[in-house]
Amino acid sequence: MNTRSPRAPAQTFDTTHFRQALSQFATGVTVITTRLADGSFRGLTASSFNSVSLSPPLVLWSLGSVANSMPIFSGNSHYVINVLGVDQAELAQRFARRTENPFEGVEYELSRTGQPILKGASAWFECHNRSRYPEGDHVIFVGEVEECAYNPQAPLIFHNGQFNTPQV
Repeated sequence: MNTRSPRAPAQTFDTTHFRQALSQFATGVTVITTRLADGSFRGLTASSFNSVSLSPPLVLWSLGSVANSMPIFSGNSHYVINVLGVDQAELAQRFARRTENPFEGVEYELSRTGQPILKGASAWFECHNRSRYPEGDHVIFVGEVEECAYNPQAPLIFHNGQFNTPQV
C-alpha cells in the first residue's frame, strides 16, 4: 500500500531558509546512550525525540543517515534516551562534539541491560531498538520503552540554535 500523497509541482527549495524556520520550534534536548560489545559507551545529543504510542510504549528519535554513529545505534539491541534538565547544557554540548571519550568525568548509572543512564537527567527511557525507517537524509529510530524514570525539573530547551531555559 502506497501511503505517499501526490507531490506539488517541483520548485526551488531553500534549505537554509527551511533550517531557520525549523529553529523557531523549541525542543527538549536528549542524549542517547548505548554500550558497545567491547564494553565502551557511546552517546550523542539529539533534539528529535517524541512519543509515539502508550500501548505499546513507543518513542522515536532520528539520526543523520551518514552519521559516524549510525552503525552503532542500528546494530545495538538497546539504548537509553536521557532527557536533559536545565543545568545540563554542558552535557548536551559535550555529546554533540566528536571527542575521544565524552563519558570521561560524567556521572552515570547502568540500566538493567548495562546502558549508561546520565545522572541528573529529568527523565530516561531504556528502549529496545524496535525498528528503523529511512526518510530523506535521516533514519527514524522507534524504541520500545522497557523501563523509564523521571525527576521533575525545569527542562533544557533548544531554540533558534541556542540552549535556553524556560521563562516563567
